[in-house]
Amino acid sequence: MQTEALSPMISRRNIRIKVLQTLYSYFCHDNALTVQELQKTLDKYFQQTESLLSYLIWFLAEICRYALTDARIRASKLLPTAEDLAVSTKIAENESLTKLLNDPQLRRFFQKWKPEKIFEADKILNTELIRKLYHELTETGEYKNYCSSEEKKQPQEQEILEFIYDTFMLNHDDFVSHVEEYFPNWNDDAEMLSQILVSCIQKPGQYPFQDMLSEEKRAFAHSLLQTVVEKNEFLQSFIIPKLKNWEPERIALMDMIIMKMGVAEFLFFETIPPKVTLNECIDLAKEYSTAQSGQFVNGILDSIHKDLVAQGKMIKKEYKK
Repeated sequence: MQTEALSPMISRRNIRIKVLQTLYSYFCHDNALTVQELQKTLDKYFQQTESLLSYLIWFLAEICRYALTDARIRASKLLPTAEDLAVSTKIAENESLTKLLNDPQLRRFFQKWKPEKIFEADKILNTELIRKLYHELTETGEYKNYCSSEEKKQPQEQEILEFIYDTFMLNHDDFVSHVEEYFPNWNDDAEMLSQILVSCIQKPGQYPFQDMLSEEKRAFAHSLLQTVVEKNEFLQSFIIPKLKNWEPERIALMDMIIMKMGVAEFLFFETIPPKVTLNECIDLAKEYSTAQSGQFVNGILDSIHKDLVAQGKMIKKEYKK
């Protein structure tokens, strides 16, 4: 049985980000797309998340497997040194990595997203990047300590993989620039996917790759998107009276969309606590809009929330995680 700690899925925060991006494009371009077409666009955002996860796992594995390539190249020199002949390939045989890569679910995941195709878009450059990262990795104290130990205990096998990804790769400017080039969703998904990848390392073979986005969460995403589009004017009618001296046209479009999403959750999503909605909308405003947007969105939505409670229109069922 999977647990939340064992297998974090695409989070509701991440879902709201992708709904927000879809709605922003829709309202910004006065789009005539139908709700069904918008939902397909939203699904493509989720597909980008899955594709990115497959690539991160594959790239981590390629760095580890380069130890075999390096050992072969150095051993084939005309006059190899003792150091050339003693290159450690321990990381390529890391038991946690091997178990992860042998997971049938991950193999199907790779078949679906084909991470090597992204890599082959510029194979010469990317091969050099893997070579560069591998050689820089071998100079770290963590890697040297791992290779010098004859033990292959599970904690050490996992710790070195976590170090390579979470500490080494994520703090390497060349790697970050590389994934940013191919994945426009990197900044939105990086933190969440890092948690998932570490979970895969800690419990290899147990992550449900085919169910990253549950049907319940997909339904929530589609419903939130549809509600804001179809009830746009109704949702706005709660916001405009709170603007006081501000004309609706002067409000940042991103702020307006975030507030509409918040009001939609207040009114039509009975199992989502108002506090969760409010906090999520404030965070979205701070990250995706202006410096003052968090405080502005907080003030408007909090006022609307109080009115709805006073009028008995805030109907919420018991929230279950």
